[in-house]
Amino acid sequence: MSRIGNSPIAIPEGVEVNIQGNHVTVKGPKGTLEKDINPIITVSVEEGKVIVKRPNDEENAKSLHGLTRTLINNMVIGVKDEFKKELEINGVGYRVQKQGNDLNLTLGYSHPVIYKAPQGISFDVPNPNSIIVKGIDKELVGQIAAEIRTKRLPEVYRGKGIKYADEVIRRKEGKTGKK
Repeated sequence: MSRIGNSPIAIPEGVEVNIQGNHVTVKGPKGTLEKDINPIITVSVEEGKVIVKRPNDEENAKSLHGLTRTLINNMVIGVKDEFKKELEINGVGYRVQKQGNDLNLTLGYSHPVIYKAPQGISFDVPNPNSIIVKGIDKELVGQIAAEIRTKRLPEVYRGKGIKYADEVIRRKEGKTGKK
């Protein structure tokens, strides 16, 4: 039994869920999200809750059951409250500035790195060493944060680079001279 897949998703006030075949649309105060789900899984709305069911206990159906329920739950949460991911920039001279909707990253290269904000994503820069990526689609927020992080990965010797706010970089000891 899938414990995740069997639990119903409560629909909060102000959020509307429409299901047509295998296409799920979720509308809320922050925006609208749409997703096509696997036709094996059955999704229905009953008494203000979204119910996800599977046809049998095959391995594929079991895994899709929990996955589908989690994806729909993330859609409901996203249109009600935005998802956000925080990044920190460490290093002498490393900083970020917001230019309109885009980011201007100074990361020790000979040129500034401009990162354009895709549709549905917004950036906050509370100080020159931190970035907050916000949006209603959890998958897109995580992907954009990962792409920004790849512009200068955290280095293990000095700790310079872009890292997630909750990430711990295991530091290595540098070389020592012969004795």
